[in-house]
Amino acid sequence: MDSSIIANYFPELTAEQLAQVAQLGPLYADWNAKINVISRKDIDNLYEHHVLHSLGIAKVIHFRPGTCVMDLGTGGGFPGIPLAILFPDVHFHLVDSIGKKVRVASEIAASIGLQNVTFRHGRGEDEKGVFDFVVSRAVMPLADLVRIVRKNISRDCHNAYPNGVICLKGGELEHEIGTFRNVADITPLEGFFAEPWFKEKKVVFVPVR
Repeated sequence: MDSSIIANYFPELTAEQLAQVAQLGPLYADWNAKINVISRKDIDNLYEHHVLHSLGIAKVIHFRPGTCVMDLGTGGGFPGIPLAILFPDVHFHLVDSIGKKVRVASEIAASIGLQNVTFRHGRGEDEKGVFDFVVSRAVMPLADLVRIVRKNISRDCHNAYPNGVICLKGGELEHEIGTFRNVADITPLEGFFAEPWFKEKKVVFVPVR
């Protein structure tokens, strides 16, 4: 696994951030051998399919310092951990209903010294915190996600984008976008990343008022 793909697309990363990124490969490989948080067929593609994919959100929005973000359905820490490395002045709250996955994400964040992340084992329906944005990697249909997290979106906006939901999605989205068609902002990641894997990958933003 080669972390240089991240530096190629994010040349502004500091030496400390690059070191944190480089540690993700061996840490996830070690944890994944014990607790399966990434498909074992896909672990060798960690940097392209998981870390870089997560950072696709940063090609669409640059979170301002002090922003609070919930990663719902984080699994082993995606997109939350890569984004927390990239935005050290932003707070990320990583939530998942599977306890062992939350444990892996928490242990990896501690191992690389992340100070701007918190974790919760639980369902989104039970989360009471308030955030500027909710990010997610295709854990559920968009309408269901918006319905669950609407209560968690702050009314006070501090970023260039209004507060809302930011999802990483793939394939044909016309049907899923549905009622959000007039407000959703869809950005293809193939415009930023040259690898063929990103050809049908998109970032979907929906404002939640």
